[in-house]
Amino acid sequence: MIENPRIEALRRRVESDPRSIAFAQLAEEYRRAGNHKLAIEICRDGLTRHPGYLSAQVTLGRALIELGQFAEARAELEAVLNIAPDNLTAIRALAEIHQRHGDEVHQSYHVTPPNASGVAPHAPAATAAPAPDAPPVPALPDWSLDDLPSIDAEPSTAAPPAPVTEIDPALGELEQWLAAIVADRSRPR
Repeated sequence: MIENPRIEALRRRVESDPRSIAFAQLAEEYRRAGNHKLAIEICRDGLTRHPGYLSAQVTLGRALIELGQFAEARAELEAVLNIAPDNLTAIRALAEIHQRHGDEVHQSYHVTPPNASGVAPHAPAATAAPAPDAPPVPALPDWSLDDLPSIDAEPSTAAPPAPVTEIDPALGELEQWLAAIVADRSRPR
């Protein structure tokens, strides 16, 4: 089978230096190519050496979604959001899980809280019990990818919804950031 030249170059790079963070790029390329099992294997192996590498965790979560392992995927993605709550890729992947399976996944997992260094340990979250003194993990909002505006959509003339900044300032900042992206992409080039 003829490989993608980018995959080949990254594979050689990782083989020559197994401690390289290029494993995350390699796994993402395999995920994009549809080889989800290999992407998962590469991510899990690399995350043993680089446990705090969030983009690799996101790739792992997205590959797990493609194989229908929603509880594990959700745990990985929520671990990313515990450290980087504004990670849009992780948010969208969680929305995809919710869209596909809704609350049935929510009841079948627990999130492993970060350890003292702020890094979520890499044991399968479905089997890891949360620390007894860990603060409760807040529930994710009930939304789906359908709630996000289309990049190709015409700008709306309807009045914007009430700002959520009074409820949660971080949500307000995220909303403003997303609105700016939509506005920028709506402008004629």
